[in-house]
Amino acid sequence: MFSKVSFIVFFVCLVFVGNAQMSRFSFTESKMGAPFTIIFYSNDSIQAASIAKRCFALVDSFNFIFSDYIDSSELSKLSKSAGVNSLPVGLSPAMYDILIQSKKAFELSEGAFDITMGPLSKLWRKARRQHQFPADSTVKRIRNLIGFDKLVFDTLQKTIRLTQEGMQLDLGGIAQGYVAQKVINFLHSQGVNNALVNASGDIVVSGAPINKDGWVVGVNIPEKTNELLNQKLMLKNRAITTSGDAYQYIEKDGIRYSHIINPASGYGVTFQRNVTVIAADGTTADWLATACSILSLKKAKKLASLLGAEVLIAEIKRGRLLFNSTKGFRFFWKQE
Repeated sequence: MFSKVSFIVFFVCLVFVGNAQMSRFSFTESKMGAPFTIIFYSNDSIQAASIAKRCFALVDSFNFIFSDYIDSSELSKLSKSAGVNSLPVGLSPAMYDILIQSKKAFELSEGAFDITMGPLSKLWRKARRQHQFPADSTVKRIRNLIGFDKLVFDTLQKTIRLTQEGMQLDLGGIAQGYVAQKVINFLHSQGVNNALVNASGDIVVSGAPINKDGWVVGVNIPEKTNELLNQKLMLKNRAITTSGDAYQYIEKDGIRYSHIINPASGYGVTFQRNVTVIAADGTTADWLATACSILSLKKAKKLASLLGAEVLIAEIKRGRLLFNSTKGFRFFWKQE
């Protein structure tokens, strides 16, 4: 479903705690085009399976709202409504919520995060699939279709208009974190307070595993698919996302262009960079990881701090691996 791929790998141990009769349960299904994993503790296997089934049904319900791969989804229908003479389109509560959060993200990131990038996302998705770099004139033409100024919100009626014909919205940089957070919230409503949800690398955790201090998470080295930093992170009641281009990129003249597109240029960023964001909720962690992959180091750290989040930027420069982070990030490293 979504174009952004993150590279967090989490490590948890299967444990059975005799005194509380609580067992760890792990459920994985293919959702939103990738594995979706839910881990939590329960003393009843039947109840655990029932809760997991309801969680996956919740994920499906959001997929039918946010997917740009399903022609009948609310997002696809909204994009099809675009045009100069388009009428306001009523929004479901979930769509209205995520669009308002996306608008805030656009403003806070000074345009680095932009859900109107749909036409460019599809152009570069096709280019990577066909291994054919698009002409500059094509990129320029399609870039003219994007822009938050082409969206007209009515917050009273909860409607929106897409005023430019050919516009398409892309929620790939925010929806996975949003859905993961909604699943954690649902688990909490069911009395499940020690859980981890992994939506293809967008991870949200609640309370720590039973008899543990937190969930242990590893982060990939830039440009590597199977190599992790030596240190691990310890998290509880947080969300974490890592963005980079180890899996999705296209090359031209020896330059690697990431799948993460800079709205200002219309091209993928050329940094050899992994960005890991720790935030209070999955939605913020998701979009902020994308924005910080585009912004300068100074602006990325400033934005993260403004949102009460922490960011680690691992970057390869002239063959050397360099790290920059906000001051509070160090407190999340697991103590050996």
